[in-house]
Amino acid sequence: MVEKTDGPKVGGPKILLAQLRQTMAQTMGAQERLDEIVELIAHNMSAQVCSFYVLRDDAALELFATRGLNPKAVHMTTLRIGEGLVGYIAEQAHTLALEDAPSHPSFAYRPETGEDEFHGFLGVPVLRAGQTLGVLVVQNLEHRVFNEEEVEALLTTATLMAEMLSTSEFESLIKPGADIDLRRARAFEGMGFADGVALGEVVLHDPRVVVRHFVADDVEHEKQRLQMAIQTMRVSIDDMFSSGDMQVSSEHREILESYRMFAHDRGWVRRLTEAVDSGLTAEAAVERVQNDTRARMLRQSDPYIRDRLHDLDDLANRLLRVLTGASSIFEHHDLPENAIIVARNLGPAELLEYDRSRLRGIVLEEGAATAHVAIIARSLGIVAVGHAQNIVSMCETGDDIVVDGFVGQVHLRPPPDVEATYAEKLKLSERRQKKYATLRDLKSITKDGVEIALLHNSGLVADLGALNETGATGVGLFRTELQFMVASKLPRLAEQVELYKEAMDFCGERPIVFRLLDIGGDKVVPYLRSAAEENPAMGWRSLRLALDRPGLLRTQVRALLQAANGRALKILVPMVTETEEYRQCISVIAREVERLKRSGIEAPQKLELGAMIEVPSILFELDELLEITDFISIGSNDLIQFLTASDRANTRVASSYDPIGVPRLRAIKMIVDAAKRHKIPLTMCGELAGRPIEALALMAIGMTSLSMGPSSVGPVKDLVLNLDLAPIREEVNKVLNGHNKGQDMRDLLTQLAEKQNLPL
Repeated sequence: MVEKTDGPKVGGPKILLAQLRQTMAQTMGAQERLDEIVELIAHNMSAQVCSFYVLRDDAALELFATRGLNPKAVHMTTLRIGEGLVGYIAEQAHTLALEDAPSHPSFAYRPETGEDEFHGFLGVPVLRAGQTLGVLVVQNLEHRVFNEEEVEALLTTATLMAEMLSTSEFESLIKPGADIDLRRARAFEGMGFADGVALGEVVLHDPRVVVRHFVADDVEHEKQRLQMAIQTMRVSIDDMFSSGDMQVSSEHREILESYRMFAHDRGWVRRLTEAVDSGLTAEAAVERVQNDTRARMLRQSDPYIRDRLHDLDDLANRLLRVLTGASSIFEHHDLPENAIIVARNLGPAELLEYDRSRLRGIVLEEGAATAHVAIIARSLGIVAVGHAQNIVSMCETGDDIVVDGFVGQVHLRPPPDVEATYAEKLKLSERRQKKYATLRDLKSITKDGVEIALLHNSGLVADLGALNETGATGVGLFRTELQFMVASKLPRLAEQVELYKEAMDFCGERPIVFRLLDIGGDKVVPYLRSAAEENPAMGWRSLRLALDRPGLLRTQVRALLQAANGRALKILVPMVTETEEYRQCISVIAREVERLKRSGIEAPQKLELGAMIEVPSILFELDELLEITDFISIGSNDLIQFLTASDRANTRVASSYDPIGVPRLRAIKMIVDAAKRHKIPLTMCGELAGRPIEALALMAIGMTSLSMGPSSVGPVKDLVLNLDLAPIREEVNKVLNGHNKGQDMRDLLTQLAEKQNLPL
């Protein structure tokens, strides 16, 4: 019978780390370095075997180095994920310590290695960003119980091995035509936010802190650094609770509450301290603990636990920045050509800080198609995809990436054939754009003579130049809130006048509709404080906020009147819930007009005031409202959100309801019919108007004025010019009037479009 033993303690983790640091610093080949490392580990841990397996891009674990097994098995022996003890560790991403390895049900004997005689077994996963890169194993002939210190030593060593795998030196060990899993191609299924195809290189918006020093020279000093950094981070989180933007949205406060909870978690701090005690620097300890935590949480099925992973990732990165003094965002002046921004989430102000001449696309883990950053991306012609789960942790700045906004796919480190396919797709897209350019000067009239006005949604002077490129007849919606969202403080009267005047000057004779401030909800303005709200989208926002802050409203109206300088002016009032609110707003505008006249400044030669229909309650006061307004516009983003009780920022329900489903189209048709009765101009200004099949639905119920992002004008005009509208209107109205019950409206429109061979 083989005697059980705890094994003699030769060195300990700190001595092993010191020896490994010396080995990493020496000049030698990659294989020689690996061989030296496994030799040191085996000697330090009194093990007869130390082996290092690397996960390849074909999901095979290849033996890259060994001390104690047959050396001829190196680069020859492979195991699949889940196969054998090594495959089991890679699959589960956790440590396995066994007194008698052959008795474990997952044990797999490989005769070429000669490991059948070994009993004591300790294996740990080699992790990076929670992803398994390989497995590190030590084995003993005798039955052996590995103690906690030995397990900790091997885990700490695995942290160093993970970094070695990411170096260019390691590439020399990879067989031709193969690669390691760390650098394999990955595909992500997300949601298209802005159409188009973009090929470029990754720029992490919130770059991962690179840990360069792993081995501690002075453990006590590292523990002090860790404690000081934790305290500094806690104070900074507490300070954020008193900042302006934390007063606006309860969602932001909830995120910070998660940070604060985790930052004060004793278990988390204890694990960090233990990692430093094992000989790691404070930075390496944070990375090591977060790697382990991430690996466990990624394998949880509970969505709440997986959501908390983001909070822990952010907290760990925050702590690393305190320790290293690293910047929290990418240096925008360093943006490469063909940059693709990759981020958890992104605000409109953050997007606009980037050099748009170099920016080709954005990829987000979160977001919504109707979020302001997505709207701006469409306005600027930047390809965008959201809901690409875990992509931030899977990529590095500089990685090749392909973004397909049409279908919501992202290809990270794409293989040559995929890249070639998308390069061809990009050429096809460019040919389409050239085709749309030829339509620029054509009137937008259907084959059966219905004229459809196509206008732009805008909010930046920078994107008004697209008017000349698309041939749109004007700006149906100028979102004035963008100026407020990207500013660090409330824009002064003169700044607002300058923006509005510049926009009007650019449009010239073409109409431009200025929507009054639509802030609140998901449009956070940090310097405007408000109480936290459970549901900001249905809270103190837009017109409600403006009426409660009349100084803000008066200043904006004054700026618009001054900018017009006698020219015609169109002002749109957002989020009208009932007619009385609208009366109050136009009363404020009327007083400002009188004030303007008294001051000797020329009033607009023609002032038109409009109401935005986006709250369902106003549908039951349309006749009263239309008697006192000059025009109306539909904001489909909010209207659909409120009609379906589905928060557009909530990824679980945002896409649950088809916006052109029968109930929603009936509601929109109520507005169309009312506008016709009162002979009031009506425009659709929501995102609905910019997608061909949705635009077809709107035209079918009688809408003849559509405002959309500049990139959508070409495709929609192409549709209009090829369209015979009358038969489609007839079929759609049958369904809306109760015929063909159960008919899916999108399917019906698709079939009707195919009959006419329409370009969708």
